[in-house]
Amino acid sequence: MHNTHLSPRWLGGVTGLVAGALGIAVATLVAGTRRVWRSPVLDVGDRVIDNVPVWLKELAISWFGTNDKIALLVGIGFTLALFAGLLGHLASIGRMRVALAGVVLFALIGSWSALGESGSSLSFVIPTLIGSLVVAAALIGARRWLDARGAFDASPTEDNAPYRRTFIAGLGATAVAAWGVWFAGNRLEGRFSAAGSRNNVQLAGGADGPPIAPAEITREGAAPFYTPNADFYRIDTALVVPQVPADSYRLRVTGMVDNPIELTYEDIQARGLVESDITLTCVSNLIGGGLVGTARWQGIRLDELLEEAGVQAGADQIVGRSVDGYTCGFPVAALDGRDALVAVAMNGEPLPLEHGFPVRLIVPGIYGYASATKWLTEIEVTTFDQFDHYWVPRGYAALAPIKMQTRIDSPRGLDKIDAGQFAIGGVAWAQPTGISAVQIKFDDGPWIDTDIADELNGSTWRQWNHIWDATPGRHTITARAIDQNGTIQTVDRDEPLPDGVTGHHSVVVLVSDT
Repeated sequence: MHNTHLSPRWLGGVTGLVAGALGIAVATLVAGTRRVWRSPVLDVGDRVIDNVPVWLKELAISWFGTNDKIALLVGIGFTLALFAGLLGHLASIGRMRVALAGVVLFALIGSWSALGESGSSLSFVIPTLIGSLVVAAALIGARRWLDARGAFDASPTEDNAPYRRTFIAGLGATAVAAWGVWFAGNRLEGRFSAAGSRNNVQLAGGADGPPIAPAEITREGAAPFYTPNADFYRIDTALVVPQVPADSYRLRVTGMVDNPIELTYEDIQARGLVESDITLTCVSNLIGGGLVGTARWQGIRLDELLEEAGVQAGADQIVGRSVDGYTCGFPVAALDGRDALVAVAMNGEPLPLEHGFPVRLIVPGIYGYASATKWLTEIEVTTFDQFDHYWVPRGYAALAPIKMQTRIDSPRGLDKIDAGQFAIGGVAWAQPTGISAVQIKFDDGPWIDTDIADELNGSTWRQWNHIWDATPGRHTITARAIDQNGTIQTVDRDEPLPDGVTGHHSVVVLVSDT
């Protein structure tokens, strides 16, 4: 029996880990009782997103892409586990006051994070406070139980060894219980999901399913003209998807307008919906990156809505506010006839939850961080002097016109292909001006015109294609675009911050001699 001795330090660390898990689980269960309450893990995660340095945000997107939020949650969980283990260790060596001070620190951070939520009140701290009390009670109770039985003695004896085994079994049972409580809390929170509301929404009038691509270039490795909803990129600041039922939805038009407007979801549908094919682009998209996609959007025209509201003289910025407090901002001048929409449908179906259900903004030609407000709840007309939207204080440009880019989809970098004919292709975009031509060159050779698909409108990308008679060796393929104004895409490279990348996309391909 003596060989099964477990050191007090090890036992204390595991005790802290289990106590922390139980506290988070209980906090999650409490949060699930009200729509507006959240787990402290999510509250802390939101504050991390709001306050993380821009360079770190860009690094996370470059490393993890659209999985950046999962990586953040994993990181928070790992940090909490280390912290809880440390508190348990401190308790095990008789530093209970220090351990409890750590629990208080956790409660303060969690409460501060909860109060930072949009529309928060003092009640938002309740899940964190209850969870913290559970952690403190678990640490104190465990220490007292072990002390009373001498189970924390450094040297094992026949008397205390059974108590240790009993305690370890109790830790295992508590860990299982914590998982059960956490699972129950998530199921309870599921009552507030908007998925049922989305399923009950009538398909937006005039849409009869996913759109059919116009004159699409199809080949192996080609991006489809319309990006399926499931594959459409998602970059936003929402750690979890906001749940907004359509039947309680309200959209307000406020600010520098003569006639403020408030609309329900049904009001928006009843105004008469239009469809428009629009390519969206993220400012964080790297050269050759995938944070870009095209969909058929359906909604009401933003310019008509604001014309009805009556934009006052001097207003130069339109701010979109999300239900979670996020803001976008773009110029009033962008309403120059382009199909800016208050959108309710995407590719023939109501907006997916993660893409803004029930209502979002779509503005062609402006990067999403400044225009594409998801879970839209308010449109405010104001000025750039009076208000900075979310990313401006974080180093991004207030004005965010999309820059012309070309992407080579086939071949991929360092692909190995056989000599002979090979179809090179990709997409190019310059919203809302449109693309007139795409050219490629091999190594240091001359620029060659490619075949380009028919243009649907200036707000979508265009597919392009070139049949190459590949010769053996290592070759560099470079692409550039020319817009409808005759402007040639610049070769000068620039990073995403502050207003999007520039530069030509190049790939290296290895051609074998067949």
